[in-house]
Amino acid sequence: MPLDPNYTEMRRRRFRPIPVRMLVPNVITLLAICAGLTAIRLSTEGRMELAVAAIVFAAVLDGLDGRVARMIKGQSKFGAELDSLADFVNFGVAPGLILYFWQLHYLNNGGWIAAMVFAISGGLRLARFNATMDDPNKPAFAANYFTGVPAPAGAITVLLPIYLAFLGVPKPPAVLTAFYTLLIAFLMVSRLPVFSGKTVRMRVPPEMVLPVFVSVVFFIALLIGYPWHILSVGSVLYLVSLPAGWKSYRDHARKAAAQNAVPANVAPSTPPPPPYAPPVSEPQPGDRPVRLN
Repeated sequence: MPLDPNYTEMRRRRFRPIPVRMLVPNVITLLAICAGLTAIRLSTEGRMELAVAAIVFAAVLDGLDGRVARMIKGQSKFGAELDSLADFVNFGVAPGLILYFWQLHYLNNGGWIAAMVFAISGGLRLARFNATMDDPNKPAFAANYFTGVPAPAGAITVLLPIYLAFLGVPKPPAVLTAFYTLLIAFLMVSRLPVFSGKTVRMRVPPEMVLPVFVSVVFFIALLIGYPWHILSVGSVLYLVSLPAGWKSYRDHARKAAAQNAVPANVAPSTPPPPPYAPPVSEPQPGDRPVRLN
């Protein structure tokens, strides 16, 4: 009995091999998940420096997987969903647990609530981002802004008290750490416009390629040699720059509103009446044109 052609086509699509270009970004995302889970284990063992380093490494991988996918044209819906799940684990659950095992556990249930609220805020932030990604009602300039602090930036900034402790600064009171954790959680789920820079395309002139390359290598060397100094300064500068992003968004919104506004007290202009044309008399039977006579 011959097979149904539709069944054969369905099996062929089901067992079609996945292109390698779609596997590479997903492998990077899986490595980021491994880093986040390892950070949780290291924090339970009290090795906080390695745990924080694992979170930073996961943030670097999170910035790479999307760019690699766009570069090799390996985007997929599966990869987008996997990336969201990875962000929830790496930048929601893991930082909250690190803070809890570091100091928030001194507050008992209060510290656990602060850590749990931060993790839940990370999940809500990612869910809102996925739900509003293809919103057709967003203005064009809104593509250059996030709504609320993104999850990776929230994870890096919420660990600021730990960076300062690694630099020798005395630990703040546990209540203050809990308040700071809740503040970052609020910024993540807020409607605050945050500059993203995704639509900014920077073309490096040929004569500047070598200086830019040297600058990147120098920054990486600083991050490896003085990680807690760089992360502390970067976190403070990021938090200080948030009002600038809000002001820039407001200026764009006002400009767009001014361009689209129509004065309400001005009545729509009616088209002018057609020019007066004298009536044309019907030709009489004897009034034939000369060319027809």
